[in-house]
Amino acid sequence: MSDLLPGQCRFFLTYSGVTLPLKLVTPLDNVAHRNTFYRGFFDAQEQLTGCQKVVYGEVETQHIYAYQANGILQDAEITDADGEVTILSFDETGKPL
Repeated sequence: MSDLLPGQCRFFLTYSGVTLPLKLVTPLDNVAHRNTFYRGFFDAQEQLTGCQKVVYGEVETQHIYAYQANGILQDAEITDADGEVTILSFDETGKPL
């Protein structure tokens, strides 16, 4: 997993929901004294293009998102704590294929 992904990086405490893309919540101004937090990466349209769960300074999990022209999620590449990568694809309505 890479340390940083393209886009504007912002920090969050956690996420909500179970659907993709993750909904990052509780923005953080300072993560210097945090053991666990999420880094969210946003494009010019404010779409979440990637997020990383950071635990004790190491990236534990990572999501990378690609969107269709209509703004609906097209693909999600998820890397888990063991380094296993899962790629999920979605139709034009956002339903998993």
